[in-house]
Amino acid sequence: MAAITTREFVIGDYEQTVVLWHLVEGVEVAEGDSKEEIRAYLLRNPGLSRVAETNGTIVGAALCGHDGRRGLIYHLAVAPAQHGQGIGKRLVQECLAGLRTAGIARALILVAHDNPSGHAFWLRSGWEDVPGAMLMGIDL
Repeated sequence: MAAITTREFVIGDYEQTVVLWHLVEGVEVAEGDSKEEIRAYLLRNPGLSRVAETNGTIVGAALCGHDGRRGLIYHLAVAPAQHGQGIGKRLVQECLAGLRTAGIARALILVAHDNPSGHAFWLRSGWEDVPGAMLMGIDL
């Protein structure tokens, strides 16, 4: 079995990563996920987003950034054939380490109500539900 390595997510990873996001249940590719928007996100948050790869193929990815106060992790995805190898946990740990280095003390995630396996992953990884919080948004 080939080794799995992790590194910074760069814009050259975009096409492979979008394919991965479409493969993984619970990850929705939507507005804000165009190549140019992801490029801008990576530039605003250098070194924080991560990919895992084996033999040049991306098998895991996580977008990570912060607003100066709170960290956010989006679109954590691991190829279904690679589940159970600790790749997701490794990517999250690397994202959190980057946020700590940036001086961020708390991170948040969004988990869809119809993604019980994703919710279970985050709970196993030490994350907590935020009671009383309600996600809201507006298109600009």
